[in-house]
Amino acid sequence: MSGNLYESPKLLAEYLLLHYGGAADVLGEMPGPAEATGFATRLVRELLAPCDPHSRALDLGCAVGASSYELARSCREVIGIDFSHAFIRAAETLKETGNHPFEKLIEGTITKPAVAHVPENVARDRVRFHQGDAGDLPADLGSFDILLAANLLCRLPNPTRLIQRLPGLVRSGGQLLLTTPFTWLEEFTPQTNWLGGTPATGRSFDALRALLDPHFALEHTADLPFLIREHARKFQYSIACGSRWRRR
Repeated sequence: MSGNLYESPKLLAEYLLLHYGGAADVLGEMPGPAEATGFATRLVRELLAPCDPHSRALDLGCAVGASSYELARSCREVIGIDFSHAFIRAAETLKETGNHPFEKLIEGTITKPAVAHVPENVARDRVRFHQGDAGDLPADLGSFDILLAANLLCRLPNPTRLIQRLPGLVRSGGQLLLTTPFTWLEEFTPQTNWLGGTPATGRSFDALRALLDPHFALEHTADLPFLIREHARKFQYSIACGSRWRRR
């Protein structure tokens, strides 16, 4: 994974808006798909099935933490892990203070002060954050009732390595929540490690399902749009493939 990219103040600001920004924060006065904002919380609400309030959850590739906090509404304990030191520092600041100031890019080098906020009715003390590599997780991490990996698979050097670890991380009857736009780029993942995505290997979701089927049953799929704001007049619009799987 490209560590330098995800350590930059520019990417940090973009992800704080992606995770905590509403339509007015992201779009301003520009026309655009307001339904694509709030992705980090919306994906949890769309994919998570009802669970025991004592559930333990793992958020892999948690970025700046909004999905972890949304999981904390339903779970007793949530662990968020991300490769980026900058993202984890921001998530920890949000845990400690409930907010994180940053500079929102307008254009060129013009910025505007902004603040990301954790919703007041979230129990922040249920969440812990750690810097780590989703492709090389600690052996003693334990098992979980819920595991979320949002837009992570196509940013790993070897996504199959993580998929092979999943059965040992998700308890029997537990939920695996995945989102990915399947945006394969060789700067992150060598083509030989892609899950599908070529004429010879077929569609990525079919390849993913073939790997998961021995241990997980597919329960639900959803198309989940998301919008990354680069500056006041430039946005990245994508549609993630969301899925919920039940550990056999």
